[in-house]
Amino acid sequence: MKARGERDVRDFFEAAGVGKEIRRFAESTHNSELAARSLGVEVGQIAKTILLMVDASPLVVVVSGDRRVDMKKVRALGHGKRVRLAGPEDVVAHTGFAVGAVAPVALPTGIPVYLDGSLRRFEVIYPAAGETNNMFATTPEELAALTGGIEADLSRGNG
Repeated sequence: MKARGERDVRDFFEAAGVGKEIRRFAESTHNSELAARSLGVEVGQIAKTILLMVDASPLVVVVSGDRRVDMKKVRALGHGKRVRLAGPEDVVAHTGFAVGAVAPVALPTGIPVYLDGSLRRFEVIYPAAGETNNMFATTPEELAALTGGIEADLSRGNG
């Protein structure tokens, strides 16, 4: 898998005809709390792109930063029986992005993308843009259109 980063995300937006500003930060935004602090927004507005391994196949869930993916709900989707959080080597091998930098766009073809309903609590959300210190602003509706993601209730947690 070729390494992916911000350039791939920019190329994706350009090909989609979407003018998106990618915001870079001097400090890391690789987790929801750091990202929210850098942006001055609620932790829930950070859209975490989580890679899961379902049996031996990758699957992405984008979920609000104040929520956790519920593995039982993912298993109920019917993609396989064994669901686990992907390890760092799985993340790089299947997405090309580094851990903490996985964007929900510019992913390799064939990886199913699910958007957790928790994202709809906010008008504006902020996913990673291919590096551990950048993000872009979008809406839940626009993210669904850009990713072709399927909306589902796949989280647990307060928010």
